[in-house]
Amino acid sequence: MSNTSRLFFALWPDTKTRQTLAALSQTIAAKDCTWVSPHNLHLTLVFLGAADAETIKQAVAGMTAPPFTLTFDRLSYWQKPRILCLTCRQPAPNEALILTSALEKAAANCGLRTDTRPYTPHITLARHADYLPEAKIEPLIWRAESFCLVESCSEAEGVRYQVIAQWPLVNNAVNPD
Repeated sequence: MSNTSRLFFALWPDTKTRQTLAALSQTIAAKDCTWVSPHNLHLTLVFLGAADAETIKQAVAGMTAPPFTLTFDRLSYWQKPRILCLTCRQPAPNEALILTSALEKAAANCGLRTDTRPYTPHITLARHADYLPEAKIEPLIWRAESFCLVESCSEAEGVRYQVIAQWPLVNNAVNPD
């Protein structure tokens, strides 16, 4: 593939949600981990890997999906990737699963392979973590009003995520097949 970038579909937080997430990260007493930069906080929907952004944008151009709400109310530690993340006690709403399924289908139509594990909404707060610290988490309610295509850009200071396209989620949406 020419002109490929490291891409993923995500929910990108609004300013208030980003500030809440950044403040929450500062209240967690975990040592020896790398905190995700506030600018990079997001919720991955589908990881694409190396792909052509224009091809991906065309693949989802006509896609529509309804907005939905996620409530993040648990701090979790995932041992294998060694991350601290916010997760939801309740299963993902059907609208979120329909959206991720449609995005996975669009990726497959572009010849890309995506993760085959069931989708688990999470927001990574820290990487290279070794344990789950004690923390009281106030529920964070995230109203998904749009989804975006994000590029992972390597910079001297580390990775920076950049939104390169965004699509609204609309009520009464019908996803064309």
